[in-house]
Amino acid sequence: MEWEDITPQGSEDAGEGEAGWITTFSDMMSLLLTFFILLFSISSVETVKFKQILESIQSALGVENVPEAGTREGLEMVNIEAQSKTDAVDEFGGMVKKELNKIKSSVEEFIEKNQLNGHVSVKVDDRGAVITISDFVLFPEGSATFTPSAKPILKKMTPLLKQFPYLVRVEGHTDNLPISNSKYPSNWELSAARAAGIVRFYVRNGIDPHRLIAVGYAEFRPIADNITPEGREKNRRVEIVYVREDVRKKLSRKINIIATVKKSK
Repeated sequence: MEWEDITPQGSEDAGEGEAGWITTFSDMMSLLLTFFILLFSISSVETVKFKQILESIQSALGVENVPEAGTREGLEMVNIEAQSKTDAVDEFGGMVKKELNKIKSSVEEFIEKNQLNGHVSVKVDDRGAVITISDFVLFPEGSATFTPSAKPILKKMTPLLKQFPYLVRVEGHTDNLPISNSKYPSNWELSAARAAGIVRFYVRNGIDPHRLIAVGYAEFRPIADNITPEGREKNRRVEIVYVREDVRKKLSRKINIIATVKKSK
């Protein structure tokens, strides 16, 4: 009897295929190992860079305790601090605005009560709370001597100045028509004399002189054109300004005192 070769056909090829699969697997594992080593090296470089950035931020902000647990946590902490500072600034700005609007409301009540609409007005701008009084209510044309109606109006305003203990700047303004006489060689002297006269009046009526400033701007701060009589009339005015910067300063001081008292308890 003849024995047939029963070795499965292609078994030799199968052995070669199995060896090829192992080689491919080894190559893949080598590539993965290389990839993870590369990732690790990159992350190490980023950590060094992050520490350098962190030190720079600490130096710039004067912040000692910025966390170093990771880039995301560190940056989030910086953002929180920056946001907190922004919120604090916005809140304080809101307090200043509220105080200036309180002054404005009180002046509006004064104007309404004394029927001074059209002669006295009030607004809040970059300078602070600004009370504008037409010059003819206070002074004759070309003069710094009070009219008969001036002192009663100014005296009624005295409680307002005592109620709000902020720096007050009295500003004199004229139109651009030239003036030249022995007493007032120019509009500078006239506007300054009017402002100084109002300051002296308030000092005599019990306002602390340290809170008062007299300024003459002549025709150089117009609020209307000087071409028409109506425009020139608007430019001839006195402005009593509750100075915004002093409101900010005094409110900030008050907040610091309150914070100090709370800490000491």
